[in-house]
Amino acid sequence: MSRDPLLRELFTALTEGLARPQHLWTVGVVVVALLVGWFGARLMRSRVEARLTAAQGSSHVKVEALRLSMEGFSRLAFPAITLGLLLAGEALLRAIGVFRNADDARLLQLAITLLAAMAAIRLVIYILRRAFAGIAVLANFERALALVIWMIVALYLAGVLADVVDWLEATQLQIGKARVSLWIIMMGLVSLAVTVLAALWLGSIVESRLMRSQLDMSLRVVLARLAKALLLLLAVLIGLSAVGIDVTVLSVFGGALGVGLGLGLQRISSNFVSGFILLLDRSLRLGDLVTVDKYHGVVAEINTRYTVIRALDATEAIVPNELLISTPVTNHTYSDRRSRAAVKVSVSYDADLKRVMALLVEIAQAHPRALKDPAAGAAVTGFGPDGVELEVGLWIADPERGKGDIQSDVAQGILERFRAAGIVIPYPQREVRIIHVNPASPPPGG
Repeated sequence: MSRDPLLRELFTALTEGLARPQHLWTVGVVVVALLVGWFGARLMRSRVEARLTAAQGSSHVKVEALRLSMEGFSRLAFPAITLGLLLAGEALLRAIGVFRNADDARLLQLAITLLAAMAAIRLVIYILRRAFAGIAVLANFERALALVIWMIVALYLAGVLADVVDWLEATQLQIGKARVSLWIIMMGLVSLAVTVLAALWLGSIVESRLMRSQLDMSLRVVLARLAKALLLLLAVLIGLSAVGIDVTVLSVFGGALGVGLGLGLQRISSNFVSGFILLLDRSLRLGDLVTVDKYHGVVAEINTRYTVIRALDATEAIVPNELLISTPVTNHTYSDRRSRAAVKVSVSYDADLKRVMALLVEIAQAHPRALKDPAAGAAVTGFGPDGVELEVGLWIADPERGKGDIQSDVAQGILERFRAAGIVIPYPQREVRIIHVNPASPPPGG
């Protein structure tokens, strides 16, 4: 078989004017494969889009599966169909005797190589987007990866790929007592990258399935993170083993890491362990209204190192998990999400308290966020110097929204209804009594 580069074969075919019958047959097969692949990809995509439109009312899982199918078809349908037709065309031409030796099929092999490279690039980029969904820097990484793959294809087509591989194998580096070639190092990095990407992809699939399950939210989060950690560990072991690296040497690294965590990273390791404890014992859950130290708000995120508490004014506090374990935490919604909002008011001693209390209950119960069970209630809390002190309270089911608007609305309603009903809210009054004045005594300073 000739070792001339495929690009030289293409140049020879063009200079010969495609005079050889094998070249004409090759051009025909390539044109037909490209046309059929293009039309077939459009047809398959239209059918998938039609099924996706018809399934809009179905379950989320089915719609998501069809959407992923459409993305896969849009990326892989054309190169996959065309590549299959080219392979079938090569087999047919060999069967009918057009291709008598390997050199006759060099141009067709060029087309097959290009289509395979296109399919590989699109598949790898699709896996990356699924594994790193939402990462903006992925676009630049995609272009760099595509450039590397096309460079490898260009080296192969130019006929120098084998020479580059031989040079990499011949160039060796001294690492400790062993000598390792550049080729082994590159293959190790590629193998590790492939296994890690596969693990991240599987981890994203496992996480999406867990998040759609009926398990408790904290349990779903911890299971998803444990699955990702185990998959990454397995990927590293498989990637290193694939290039002949003894994974038992990692025990030394693991021991050193354990010593480092024990001596210099106590607080960080404590936060990580505390994070898993919080996720497992479910003492704090996403959406809980909590007060810890000087922080008050809703639990927005529970990460392995810290927890995000979003205050009612939208500010967010990053609280180390160790603080949530070692200090008392007030969970306002631990066993019951209902919470009480109260407004205090004073009325004149001459007012009819029964009428006033009935009016307070009516005003509070009319609020849109007030629960019917338990119902709003009013009570006398004391006798002040200016009037009778009362408190009206109502129960709500969404304390994470805050109570400021409720107290403001109820206070405004009390003021308006009291004015309309003639109920007096007393002002502070003070009496000054002069006990004795001696007119004969001079004024001070006189």
